[in-house]
Amino acid sequence: MAIINPYGKDIIKVETELAGRKLTLEVNRVGFRTSASVLVTYGETVVLGTAMVSKSSISGMDYFPLSIDYEEKFYASGKISGSRFIKREGRPSDEAILIGRLIDRPIRPLFPKGYRQEVQTVATVLSMDPNFRPDMVAMIAASAALTLTGAPFDGPVAGLRVAQVDGKFKAFATTAEREASDLDLVVAGIASGITMVEAGANEVSEDLVAEALAWAYEAYQPAIELQKELAKKVGVVPLEYELILPNAEIQAVVNAWVDGKLGEDIRLPYPERNELIATLRDQFHAAMLEKVGEDDYKALRGEYDEAFTSALHKDVRKGIVEHQLRPDGRKLDEIRPLSSEVGVLPRTHGSSIFTRGITQGLNIVTLAPLSFSQMVDSMEQNDFERRYMHHYNAPGYTVGEVRRLGSPGRREIGHGYLAERAVMPVLPDIEDFPYAIRSVTEIMSQNGSTSMAATCSSVLALMDAGVPLKAPVSGIAMGLMMDGDKPYVLSDIADAEDFAGDMDFKVTGTANGITAIQMDMKVHGLPVEILRQALVTAKPGRAFILKHMLETLAAPRASLSPYAPRIEKIKINPDKIGAVIGKGGETINKITSETGAQIDINDDGLITVAAVDAAAIQKALNWIKGLTEEPEVGTIYEGKVVSIKDFGAFINIMPGIDGMVHISELSNERVEKVTDVLTEGQIVKAKLIGIDDRGRLSLSLKNL
Repeated sequence: MAIINPYGKDIIKVETELAGRKLTLEVNRVGFRTSASVLVTYGETVVLGTAMVSKSSISGMDYFPLSIDYEEKFYASGKISGSRFIKREGRPSDEAILIGRLIDRPIRPLFPKGYRQEVQTVATVLSMDPNFRPDMVAMIAASAALTLTGAPFDGPVAGLRVAQVDGKFKAFATTAEREASDLDLVVAGIASGITMVEAGANEVSEDLVAEALAWAYEAYQPAIELQKELAKKVGVVPLEYELILPNAEIQAVVNAWVDGKLGEDIRLPYPERNELIATLRDQFHAAMLEKVGEDDYKALRGEYDEAFTSALHKDVRKGIVEHQLRPDGRKLDEIRPLSSEVGVLPRTHGSSIFTRGITQGLNIVTLAPLSFSQMVDSMEQNDFERRYMHHYNAPGYTVGEVRRLGSPGRREIGHGYLAERAVMPVLPDIEDFPYAIRSVTEIMSQNGSTSMAATCSSVLALMDAGVPLKAPVSGIAMGLMMDGDKPYVLSDIADAEDFAGDMDFKVTGTANGITAIQMDMKVHGLPVEILRQALVTAKPGRAFILKHMLETLAAPRASLSPYAPRIEKIKINPDKIGAVIGKGGETINKITSETGAQIDINDDGLITVAAVDAAAIQKALNWIKGLTEEPEVGTIYEGKVVSIKDFGAFINIMPGIDGMVHISELSNERVEKVTDVLTEGQIVKAKLIGIDDRGRLSLSLKNL
């Protein structure tokens, strides 16, 4: 039976082809009380996008109250959470938070400045096709719902995740295809241009990224057109709204007061510039208080302060466009002063401090056995382990504020993930370096580009810890100011340029190519050629920073910290794993208790043995070898005679493994009776001379 809409509305459905599959949008089927809801189907993936818009602006709020969430539902992929104690979805996983950010970033700039009505968008995955990630379907669902609300949203938005498969770009690639690809790129935007880019890459060129951007821009257009078609069929009615903008009269008063006080007078290096602006702001408020009067100014202080900030931003843009000079007097491609050091903390396994201007990151690396890897319980796939973890922290004191400490927010998780992604391609293979690695960046001071400080400091700390990176990675944050159609690209942006600019983008990579990208546009879409120019301009900046880093530490240290665990590995026949574990774990517990080593066993038979003491590792390895070693023809073993027969004797050469020495193999001379040569319990050396097709071992005592 078809669903009956309680409001008497017909179900409206539109369809198109997107990247080789049918994309369907439906309204009026579910979500009857939302401002707008859209059911999006792509393959066997179904995502519900809902949007709610408040009736009026929230007074006294100085930011746009937009929230965009991505909801994972384990039932969507036919799973029950692997947690033993919690089966209900709770706090979003880091992966869900990152996808929520991915959807938020291209959408947020498309609302007008001064819009203060509360907007909430939720993309809920109801069914998941296991052949591709559902994140881009969720982005389309969120955008379609917002488009139908009638709110002043300059969309619609669509995005694609692009991989390179057999030399060609492909959207909605499988997990295996993405893992094999040198590029994992997300591109999102509107009909006229790109508004967001994020990528992880295996040292690829700027040209390859630019080609992928151009391909994705053309490929996502059908999803844009389909949302427009749906909006036309629905008959979207624009909502009335009021923008809360700085009062024009107040702005004129502020402009008159700051006239002659900005420009060259405040083009000073950081932190002097920040201190001067803080003083100037205090003087401004004191002058306005005297001019307006205490009672009236109390209610208007926020508007005056916002107008003062607006004047500062305008001055930053004017200096760059008219004089190619930045707020601190730098040229457009000039990097702030750099300094760094390693080995700053005596008991940690690796540590570094990286400073760029007054942005500073302290990074600490900790090494541990692979069993300390993070187990991730994901809707998208079976549980998997994350061997490398980068965590980013930035308390209030780093920006000179009093702020309550709490769990990491979206920004902290996003910055940590970007730095983690930057380094992943250059980590040593697990077979060569069987360690779990935790890298923690404690931001000490902020003035722009902290995620890149986290990247650079983490690489230095990893090298200080002796992690044999395949190549060192550096990162830089770039900015963009558009003057009409003319772009001004800035290297190594600080906060003032970020706030006043039209785009900020981060690029990380080695001397050979790019490893990660994050681009966020504040203008409504940019053409690919400008993005290509930005990528090319970032390359010499990355190289300059990398040169400085290598002057601090030229290569990974040859040995680990004396406080880091030593790890050795041994590969055994998986059928022998039970012999190492023993009944109820009895054997492995005995090995660990008597040697002091930690033992981790993988299902494929890889065993890692860890301890600070090398002697403990060797003792445990010898024990494991004794339990698992496979008999090898030609090898001489020392064993114990366990039984004697008329035709020969059985000798135990390894735990649980006996071989038979025939009477003819007891001596080079004729032997009448086995007991003339051997007695039970005797310890002898015997050579393995053969293994038959039934696995029986033949031994010899001759010629030893």
